[in-house]
Amino acid sequence: MLIYRFLTGEDDASFCHKVTKALSEGWQLHGSPTYAYDAVAKKMKCGQAVTRVARDQPYDPNKKLVDF
Repeated sequence: MLIYRFLTGEDDASFCHKVTKALSEGWQLHGSPTYAYDAVAKKMKCGQAVTRVARDQPYDPNKKLVDF
């Protein structure tokens, strides 16, 4: 089963650390990152999709994606 997550955050080092942590846990980048201006917060926001294969596990919507 292919698991999908979309990581988001402010355009700062903590977002890069979030993506790096996901990669170190076996997630792979999926597509290009996104970058948009949040007019309410007056800050740039980033997003990056990541995927990972979870073998021999049925999908459970009550389970956190990081626990697959």
